[in-house]
Amino acid sequence: MGTHKPLILPWLVSQLDQGRLEGVAWLDKGRTRFRIPWKHGLRQDAQQKDFGIFQAWAEASGAYTPGRDKPDLPTWKRNFRSALNRKEVLRLVDDRSKDPQDPHKVYEFLTPAFRDLAQPDTSPDTGGRWSTCDTPKATVEELLSDMTLDPFLDGGPLSLALAPEHPPQLLLSPNLDIPGPCPNVEPAENPLRQLLVPEDAWEFEVTAFYRGRQVFQQTVFCPEGLRLVEPEAADGTLPGQPIRLPDPGVYLTDGDVMSLVKRVLSNLGGGLALWRAGQQLWAQRLGHSHVYWAMGEELLPDSHGPSGEVPKDKEGGVFDLGPFVADLIAFLGGSRRSPHYTLWFCLGESWPQDQPWTKRLVMVKVVPTCLKALLEMARIQGASSMENTVDLHISNSHPLSLTSDQYKAYLEDLVEDMDI
Repeated sequence: MGTHKPLILPWLVSQLDQGRLEGVAWLDKGRTRFRIPWKHGLRQDAQQKDFGIFQAWAEASGAYTPGRDKPDLPTWKRNFRSALNRKEVLRLVDDRSKDPQDPHKVYEFLTPAFRDLAQPDTSPDTGGRWSTCDTPKATVEELLSDMTLDPFLDGGPLSLALAPEHPPQLLLSPNLDIPGPCPNVEPAENPLRQLLVPEDAWEFEVTAFYRGRQVFQQTVFCPEGLRLVEPEAADGTLPGQPIRLPDPGVYLTDGDVMSLVKRVLSNLGGGLALWRAGQQLWAQRLGHSHVYWAMGEELLPDSHGPSGEVPKDKEGGVFDLGPFVADLIAFLGGSRRSPHYTLWFCLGESWPQDQPWTKRLVMVKVVPTCLKALLEMARIQGASSMENTVDLHISNSHPLSLTSDQYKAYLEDLVEDMDI
């Protein structure tokens, strides 16, 4: 009995052999390397034929039926890319998707056996579709890679990278000589997209310093943003979760310094607001105390000067997720500079450019915990080590286990979606 969804690798080999889709072709006589057109949908010269492979897979996999479903090129492209990224027998060897004349990607089969994959089963009961139940040994590995066992059978944690929302109800027969029903599992959603893209998925670690002394640290989960306010501030009706900075009298013994810190805090008014919209973080001061900001190291603010002043009458951008992800990919590729993710704010005074930051009255550090965890994952694996598997644990999310190759592929997936 056939399935309505083919396995992507034998299906792809068939498309390459037929040569009917423009730009989809083998690059060598051994049929190991092939190219796929990869033009961005927003380019002015983009045409429907440039995305034929993505639509063809959407139709073959049952995700799109012409005349019934609304065309969705970004989803077609993302699903196709995710399906290829999950195959260990494939690797991306040349990414020329930014080429202005001929944007494309080159993939390579690592296992020679996949050159002779199964042909379509056109027996009457399949209606010309693929019969994955007559799978040859060369494609057993791919079939198994598409299967997901119940994550709770061994007491292990749920894996975002592997587990579908609904586990398959049909499993392969344990006796490979007796064909059994085959699963039809959609490619898993990019787990990094689940982590980074939803606006309610970020939390922040907030640390405050009075004259260089740490006086406050709290990890807050606030989907609508946060506001740094004085100790006695009322909640009011302003959006964002109020984060009350502590009374300086509890931590400072120098009367003059204490008085100055209180003056800065009392002029915060509605507070220093910080919130996320899309892939950016925005800030705005709602009081009289001026605020300067910089993107720096986790332990030290940028010593070369502020990145800017937080505006009072309008919002100002202080972080963009796109460049961070691009820098993270470069770091995985061997770049010595790791991307910055820590925001530093200097309240009530000019930026500490000519003297140690510990001399400033009020400094506040804000760390998006998911970005910190992503960079730590890259550091653990190392820019030159691509074989380790690392478990990523982030608050308000499931544990995530990825190889470095998978991690980089998922990051590149995000880059393309954000059009960086």
